[in-house]
Amino acid sequence: MAGMRSHSQPSTGALDTGAACNHHLLAEKALTFLRHGCPLDSLAAAYTPEAAAHALLLAQPHRPLLLAFLRWATPLPFFSASLRPQSLALHLLSRLRRLPAALCLARRLASRFPLPALFDSLASTLPLLRPPPPSPSAAFDLLIRSYSSLFLIPQALSALSLTKDAGFSPALLSYNSVLDAMFRCGRTPRRTVEKFLADMTASGVSPNVYTYNILIRGFCSWGELNRATSLFSEMALAGCSPNVVTYNTLIDGLCKSGNVEDARMLLMTMKENGLKPNLVTCNSIVNGLCQKGQLKESSKFVDEMVREGLVPNVITYNTLVNGYCREGDVHRALLLQSEMAHKGVAPDVVTYTTLVNAMCKAGNLRRAMELVSQMKERALRLNEETFTTLIDGFCKQGFLDDALLIMKQMKESGIRPSVVSYNALINGYCLLGRMDEALKIFREDMETNGSMPDVVTYSTILSGYRRNGDINLAFQFNQEMLDKGILPDAITYTSLIRGLCDGKRLDDACKLFQKMLGLGLRPDEYTYTTLIDGHCKEGELKKAFLLHDEMIKKGILPDVVTYSVLINGLQKAARTKEAKRLLLRMCHDESVPDSVTYDILINCCGKVEFKSLLSLLKSFCMKGLMNEADEVFNSIAERNWKPDATAYNIVIHGHCRAGNVHRAVSLYEDMLQAGFLPNAIAAMSLIKGLSQFGTNEKLDQIIQQLLGGSLPTYSQTSKVLVEANHKDGNMDAVLDALTDLAKDGLLPNGGPMGMHGFRGGNINVTSESHRKRGGQRQEWIKRELFNGSSGKTKRSTRST
Repeated sequence: MAGMRSHSQPSTGALDTGAACNHHLLAEKALTFLRHGCPLDSLAAAYTPEAAAHALLLAQPHRPLLLAFLRWATPLPFFSASLRPQSLALHLLSRLRRLPAALCLARRLASRFPLPALFDSLASTLPLLRPPPPSPSAAFDLLIRSYSSLFLIPQALSALSLTKDAGFSPALLSYNSVLDAMFRCGRTPRRTVEKFLADMTASGVSPNVYTYNILIRGFCSWGELNRATSLFSEMALAGCSPNVVTYNTLIDGLCKSGNVEDARMLLMTMKENGLKPNLVTCNSIVNGLCQKGQLKESSKFVDEMVREGLVPNVITYNTLVNGYCREGDVHRALLLQSEMAHKGVAPDVVTYTTLVNAMCKAGNLRRAMELVSQMKERALRLNEETFTTLIDGFCKQGFLDDALLIMKQMKESGIRPSVVSYNALINGYCLLGRMDEALKIFREDMETNGSMPDVVTYSTILSGYRRNGDINLAFQFNQEMLDKGILPDAITYTSLIRGLCDGKRLDDACKLFQKMLGLGLRPDEYTYTTLIDGHCKEGELKKAFLLHDEMIKKGILPDVVTYSVLINGLQKAARTKEAKRLLLRMCHDESVPDSVTYDILINCCGKVEFKSLLSLLKSFCMKGLMNEADEVFNSIAERNWKPDATAYNIVIHGHCRAGNVHRAVSLYEDMLQAGFLPNAIAAMSLIKGLSQFGTNEKLDQIIQQLLGGSLPTYSQTSKVLVEANHKDGNMDAVLDALTDLAKDGLLPNGGPMGMHGFRGGNINVTSESHRKRGGQRQEWIKRELFNGSSGKTKRSTRST
């Protein structure tokens, strides 16, 4: 100890006060105790911040003793309440390279003390260190990084400025931390970032690859792809080589903005520069392709990825599963889930939630609950999104009591329902017209659980009152949301406009539409169709067609409902010839309106993947206008477009319904030749038609194709039933069995050969659960989700 006193004498002299002797004795006593392994509990009550500062200075040459003292003193009030010993501790921890502990202390100081006092304390204690630290600014750098990590940007900038003014040079890491915080906090103006960069350069600080990575990621997150790309180019001029993270960041930004082709070109550049892509790179591109609906291309890309030695992980599969579910191809999504298990990639909560959501949207609640059962078997905990998806699915099917049970289980699982969960439940009651119960959830349950209603909540209840014909209450709710500072959106206004039109208040509806436009809200095809319908019902066909022309000029495509409204309006006005002409002109190059040719409309359709054209085709087929449907179908080929599986399925189904079985079979053969397979509905329509008018040979072929491939074990029973009943000529039983398979997702949705195929998903369900229907649903739900909890549920007797 004598050696320690001699070495530290100059430092302790600087701390001398009237009570310095006592502090010095306390400091030496604590260190002596620590050196001999004695507990320090007896010293805690009498210890002072000054004694702690003395002890730190005395112990600074002896690392183990210093750290032992800090472990004892740090949590105690005499230490944590005073700046001086903590400032010394921050300097010493920085010098010892104990960075996690130093950063933790710096954050605590930054959150508890004002910057000027904290900076002065660090500056005044720095000369007391013996020997002086190799990096005098280390503690100041930690302070800057602490403010940045707490997203206290003004304090971080002030600390940086004070450090420079004190004659120190902040490390590049400090600048990078401030930049990163500026982007992550989400509220820094661009001009502030640009000024910071300019000041950084003026200070002679050269950005490194981490700086550029932060900047590129930040500008990508702001949607400023041009700025991010220019920074990427700037790196080469600055002599800074991009690394894998740089490429990944820009590739991800390009994919999220829809520039997938540019991202793939950048990937090629990355490989040419000798950098090997990793799973992050590839998953970004897979996600970009899926977002654009290019599922076939994304599957090919995954195959390329595997050939290059990368093994798809759960994120890769989840992205693909989500993509197929979004496109309505649940069959393929289920096959991917099965493939994951075979490849040793365990499906996670995201995988199952995506599939549960798809099944709920398809109305297949039994399959959704079977997936939930699989989650339980794998010890996967349902999250808020899974519960909300189930609540929404059961509500939309009218099973409100079951939805309430799921909400109850959600709360018992420790998950607080969000506003989205409540919105789904409220929507269920509104769909059934049970407005009092919807209002009770809105007024009482949401408030009790601390969930604040949003624009969707108000719009849902408002729409419920509108559907009940109570437009005055709908407007009262609109006023209430305005009073609470919740701004209505386009959906809110569209619902109110619909209510006014239904109430024959067309002038008020038009005024509200103009108000909506004045607020900068963009109407959609539903808004326009609502107003067009209102004008048609009032016999104002000229104004209806003007609105039709206006929506096209604004790039809003009319859908099949829009044209049905116009055609019905013309027919009611005894203008039947014009109605038929409108149907036909949609399939030819006549002007719709005079300034917009149908070719332009068709080109727009191409951009949304034939959406409007297929709706038109479906409309003709549903009305039995198969000659017109054939004209639309043939126009696709005339424009050098290739009909897709959906187009074939629609027109085959239409011809079967119309009794044109030979034409349907001809289209079916064309479809196979084009490399597509029919979906379950089209195939069963063919089977039904052929059983009445066709040949057994063609019937056998279609049934065998429909049942081809590998089906789960439990579905073999259904397959045998199909074949046996077909042999006996009992086609009703054949169609019933096929319908059951289709409902369970075991027949194809249709698609390219080799990608979907006629095969079922490998779903782990029992034959018992496959057979049971109807009355046992509620007990089954309780068994699977609620572990057999008591309480009887009943299906609502109200219908939508």
